[in-house]
Amino acid sequence: MRVVTASEASRNFSAVLDEAEHGETIMVTRSGRRVAVIMPAPRANGEALREVFSRWGSRAGVDEQFAADVAGARETASTEWDSDPWLE
Repeated sequence: MRVVTASEASRNFSAVLDEAEHGETIMVTRSGRRVAVIMPAPRANGEALREVFSRWGSRAGVDEQFAADVAGARETASTEWDSDPWLE
């Protein structure tokens, strides 16, 4: 984990974000105290979520209400969730 001062993070914020984007975790300090941690954001995976719903939705012993809830969630899952709106 890289440690930077708040001033350094401010001056090089774009570079700090680039590092986080590439998997690095950065600790930001002010007056020697930890004040923030900048880390990669978790990636959404709508396709994986649909797979889970598909596998669990057909399991024996699932009540009808649960099956209806899974079907509704499956309908709302979208591959658009996998995109990063800030990349545009």
